[in-house]
Amino acid sequence: MAATATKPAVSEQTPVTTPSGPVPFDFSRPPIIEGFNPSPRFRDETLKEKFARKTKENPFVPIGCLGTAGALIYGLRAFHQGKTRQSQLSMRGRIFAQGFTVVAIIVGVFATALKPKQ
Repeated sequence: MAATATKPAVSEQTPVTTPSGPVPFDFSRPPIIEGFNPSPRFRDETLKEKFARKTKENPFVPIGCLGTAGALIYGLRAFHQGKTRQSQLSMRGRIFAQGFTVVAIIVGVFATALKPKQ
């Protein structure tokens, strides 16, 4: 007869230990991102203030918008009066003004992107 070996009683559940190091993410504070400095909160600007600031940054966009609207209104009025030649020329002018506005927007975006941060 063979002697049966007895194993010491080992519990199947091992205790879970928490690491004593830093916690990967603390939900009570925002994460720290190296090289990122959040800008301080500015007060909300009104629509009038924002329009004035944007107009100073790129004055050609409002000029192009006014030109587009003016050519459209003049062209529609000429069309209503039956002046087909003036209506056609006005619609061509509207297309030119729209193109001018789009180019002004693109140039403004590039100028803003290339401007050094303050």
